[in-house]
Amino acid sequence: MVQGTASHAGKTTIVAALCRIFARAGYRVAPFKAQNMSNNAAVTMSGGEIGRAQAMQAMAAGIPATVDMNPILLKPQSDWTSQIVVLGEVRHRDDARRYYNRTAELWPVVTGALDRLRASHDLVIAEGAGSPAEINLERYDLVNMRVARYAQAPVVLVGDIDRGGVFASLFGTVMLLPESDRALIRGFIINKFRGDPSLLDPGFVMLEERTGIPTLGVVPYADLSRVPAEDAVDWASGSSDNETTLIDIAIVRLPRVANLDEFQPLMGESGVSVRWVSEPSRIRQADLIIIPGTKSTMADLEWMRDRGLDLAIQQRRMAGTPVLGICGGFQMLGADLVDELGVERRGTMKGLGLLPTTAVFAPDKTTRRVVARVDEPSALWDANAVGERIEAYEIHAGQLVLSELVGVHARPFRVESTTGDYADGCTSSDGLVVGTYMHGLLENDALRHAMLDRLARRKGERFSPSTKSRSPNEAIDALADCVRDNVDMTAIAAMVGRTIRASSP
Repeated sequence: MVQGTASHAGKTTIVAALCRIFARAGYRVAPFKAQNMSNNAAVTMSGGEIGRAQAMQAMAAGIPATVDMNPILLKPQSDWTSQIVVLGEVRHRDDARRYYNRTAELWPVVTGALDRLRASHDLVIAEGAGSPAEINLERYDLVNMRVARYAQAPVVLVGDIDRGGVFASLFGTVMLLPESDRALIRGFIINKFRGDPSLLDPGFVMLEERTGIPTLGVVPYADLSRVPAEDAVDWASGSSDNETTLIDIAIVRLPRVANLDEFQPLMGESGVSVRWVSEPSRIRQADLIIIPGTKSTMADLEWMRDRGLDLAIQQRRMAGTPVLGICGGFQMLGADLVDELGVERRGTMKGLGLLPTTAVFAPDKTTRRVVARVDEPSALWDANAVGERIEAYEIHAGQLVLSELVGVHARPFRVESTTGDYADGCTSSDGLVVGTYMHGLLENDALRHAMLDRLARRKGERFSPSTKSRSPNEAIDALADCVRDNVDMTAIAAMVGRTIRASSP
């Protein structure tokens, strides 16, 4: 089990690296995180919803993602409440206190999922959440030391040195745990280090003298830009501006934005500037405006109105700037949002009026993986992209109603289904506004490059795809190599009764 001194210490990426390392050594390995909190979700082949991080870790292990890998997913809807997804399906909507009161009913869900994974794999690598030393919440624990105790799993504790105070964080975490839990911690990993690691050697000696726990390695600060992010907290607050910008893309940084990682491939493209914006002035020069998905469409649309972003987007569209809306962003582009049942909040709200659509919210959530094709050209891609195959996924609680004007508006995509193909999305009559329920469009290289080339040609330029950009699988391989070369993998393998060559893939 990999635990951390705090959130974002690097647990997720260390687990992914270990999954790839053991998988390359020939073991059947699976990731596991009992409880995750994130609006970045993935859809399994069975249609269940899990944390995006566990889907990425399953990719690292070379196996399909399943709901057992993340049996409990908390998706924040507001500052107080979250949607509770249990074994891939929405079960409750709770505030923190009500959720913690469900610990007794949820613990068998956790152990059942873990038992099934252990029965079908040689090795399960579990991930904790936050810190195991959150002593105020220890009695509600479903994801940290309670899991380690249940499985009698050796624990590796990860500390983020980039934040500072890593030795105090490691020592303090251990000292706040009961003696029986301390005995499960078998090693430390220092993560995100920049510089000469030999300077840390005296600290390792003193830390082991005080805790009896060795440091197993120092992982250098790594470029994770193509590793699918768990919640994108680090890079989504900044931008990928550069001096050779050819195409400038503004993505609205909604308060409850979901599935941000689908835009990571854009940030890896040469000549493309991606800016996360929350002020009207920041979108004026953009070549494309994207309204992404959100866990709370109506609340985030109200937030946009409060900041004047709605008027700014409407004005830029009138000036000829293309607009792309994905999932919740697609719903916002329509004429109305109707929530008669209180799925988000009861009532009707006017949309941006850029598409002739109405979003009607329903309690039943749509979650599915899809294969689709581009069906119509637009300002975002020309006729050469028509027929292009797309792999994507849907996660939404609303259904679309098209107005009678839709006859003069295109449906940009056609989804292939065993029960019959169906159209997805809507395009304005002039092609400048495109909306879709499909997440992951821009993770498809051919469509992403077709869009960037179309945007460049609108300015009289040409776009050339970067040849240096790694695929997610290549990025995971590089991450695994980095961990293998800087961590005592022989010691980690011995903890779980396995053997592995530490110096070769």
